[in-house]
Amino acid sequence: MLTRREMIKDTAAAGVIFTDCALMAAAPARAQSRAPAKKASRLPVKVKGKRVKTIDIHAHCLIAEALALLPADEAKKTYPQVKGSRQFDIVLEERLAGMDAQGVDAEVLSINPWWYRKERDLAADIVKVQNEKLAELCAQQPDRLFAFASLALQFPDLAVQQLVDGVRKYGLKGAAIGASVAGVEFADPKFHPVWAKAEELGVTLFIHPQSTPQLESRFKGNGWLSNVIGNPLDTTIALSKLIFEGTLDRFPDLKVCAAHGGGYLGSYAPRMDHGCYVSPQNCNPDIVLKKKPTEYMRQLYFDSLVFTPEALRHLVAEVGASQVMIGTDHPIPWNEHPVDHIMATKSLTDAQKIAILGGNAAKLLGIKL
Repeated sequence: MLTRREMIKDTAAAGVIFTDCALMAAAPARAQSRAPAKKASRLPVKVKGKRVKTIDIHAHCLIAEALALLPADEAKKTYPQVKGSRQFDIVLEERLAGMDAQGVDAEVLSINPWWYRKERDLAADIVKVQNEKLAELCAQQPDRLFAFASLALQFPDLAVQQLVDGVRKYGLKGAAIGASVAGVEFADPKFHPVWAKAEELGVTLFIHPQSTPQLESRFKGNGWLSNVIGNPLDTTIALSKLIFEGTLDRFPDLKVCAAHGGGYLGSYAPRMDHGCYVSPQNCNPDIVLKKKPTEYMRQLYFDSLVFTPEALRHLVAEVGASQVMIGTDHPIPWNEHPVDHIMATKSLTDAQKIAILGGNAAKLLGIKL
């Protein structure tokens, strides 16, 4: 296994310049402090001497004004029990310093949907406050912060209007959604108006899972399996349903980006192509897909949060380099060195690295670099 020093030496020889390692290493300690962060110098990321802008499509926050609509004990429980949870309340200087430490030029903020079981009026108020505050936050750093709108998907008619407002009124880059809505799959026809509007607007839907609650009893015990297994499984099911139920055929221009590398889908995708042949009685004869199931993966988008160069190499081999972009889960410290992760994947060409670092996200979301 290469040491970090050896890896940097190898990639530097190939024309890759990293952001400062000492600065990156300081990020976790800084992320756990609520003291005002010192302004960090943002070192440029370069490939073959060319400055590359980096965009993180998967970064989180919470909006205090929205949480204030809840009882205090419920609001407190909304914060994840993880390292970095206090940074979900964004202190701008602190957030920018954390981004600088990661070598990230721009973040696309999203809020995990904790409101899918709320009644209509409360859900509407939560989403309105969140989208307004996200827009205000982005306006303070228009070249560094962007955001996905929140939607009350449990009320599809309301979600359609929220999506329109989020994009046209607030300038948000699409919408962040879960992987189902209180157990109802996205392939359910009730959600078709939302997907149709997203397709019409040409904006991205960012899928972030919420574990797989049907397996809650099996996830109990050591290892935080509700997240480690439950989250990627939730995404895998959501994407598989969109493919097999014909939703992606109905909305061929729908832009869907999945967190955590799309879960397990990319790791065993070819099995999808054989299921209905082996067991036709378990497939719906009324649903005739226009392509092989694996071919739909190349019209989906994925973040790079798969941890190792080998995992990233495989994901790119399955879906194409044009479909992958940086995802960090910031401020949760899953991937504290996202640029290094891309650079260390030696199977990628320089052009592919540049695309994954920022070019793909810029094109998908209409962000000017």
